[in-house]
Amino acid sequence: MEVTLLGTGAPAGLPRPDCPCAVCATARGGLARASTALLVDSALLLDLTPGAALAAARAGHSLVGVRQVLLTHPHNGPALDLPAGLPTAGRAPDGRDLTLISGHRVRAVPMDHPGTGYEVASPDGERLLYLPPGGAPAGLAEGLAPYDMVVADVVGRPDALARLRASGAVGATTDVIAAHLDHDVPGGPELTRRLAAAGARAVPDGTTLYVGEYHAVPDVPRRTLVTGGARSGKSVEAERRLETFPDVLYVATGGTREGDADWAERVALHRVRRPGSWRTAETCDLVPLLAADGPPLLIDCLSLWLTDAMDRVDAWDDDRWTAEQRPAQRALRKRVAELVSAVRETTRTVVAVTNETGSGVVPATAAGRRFRDELGRLNAAFADECEQVVLVVAGQALALRG
Repeated sequence: MEVTLLGTGAPAGLPRPDCPCAVCATARGGLARASTALLVDSALLLDLTPGAALAAARAGHSLVGVRQVLLTHPHNGPALDLPAGLPTAGRAPDGRDLTLISGHRVRAVPMDHPGTGYEVASPDGERLLYLPPGGAPAGLAEGLAPYDMVVADVVGRPDALARLRASGAVGATTDVIAAHLDHDVPGGPELTRRLAAAGARAVPDGTTLYVGEYHAVPDVPRRTLVTGGARSGKSVEAERRLETFPDVLYVATGGTREGDADWAERVALHRVRRPGSWRTAETCDLVPLLAADGPPLLIDCLSLWLTDAMDRVDAWDDDRWTAEQRPAQRALRKRVAELVSAVRETTRTVVAVTNETGSGVVPATAAGRRFRDELGRLNAAFADECEQVVLVVAGQALALRG
């Protein structure tokens, strides 16, 4: 089954008309995207992009053979820019099955958002799922057979991909294509990086893909360390990396702090951002979690883990730290080595957050300088065991490795 993406952008296109944002200002040439529309085997047109006939011609195709035009957008009125000679465009009722003269079978998939999704099966059995902007399938049952290709609003509705993974509809070999791309994410390398973390990819307008043909699915890094300064956006970056996974264990190493209103506000903000399907564990006992099988771990953060570790070995005490036998130093290094070894051996997907404390003001106390130095050593050792290391500065993620 041949699928040509006549457009890959949001309904208003990219750049948006008269939008002054930085993403729209740079969305020129290959980064510009018309509203998403798919031409399937030159027989089925899913959604419309302005100038659809010209877009098809640029991609080396014609709309002459189109026998059905289906819309996903939440309206039933006449479609804009419907090329002459094409059948009337409309939305199929949820659950309706259509069989085209070309042999394609189409089923209208109910959404949790206004709009309609479409499952398309070719005469040879390849299966495509196309979802509307802002939509996720409603009422998915587990145990579904994986689709060969999914075209969806990965950036706008990452939880839709998580639901499809949970049901089995997206598997290890499913080619996930991001569509309905808007000005939420800069194009180019940043878009590629974010989608790769979700096991998805984007293609330029006019690209022709072959459903069922082998394509290397982007590898999701199994172990990632996200570092950065205070309020740099590192926790948001870490959470974003796992938002397309259906089940995640969020490991909060900070625990609770009675009477600390600022801390309570920080915790509340984190909870609001997390998908409802994620579970939370408040613990600094990371080694058993890393050793066990289970869903991905998001550890936030290593600096608080180190604070707890230094508390347990009394490493804040200058005398105990500098005593002849260095008991606190030995005990702390042992804990760090156990954690690093657990990261090396783990089979789970892990995203860990930490702080960069060595680039600012030198701490005024010996204990503060000690913490800064030990966190730097911990970060370096942890990073050595990660396939990807990311530095977040002013909300911008810079890949240091991977």
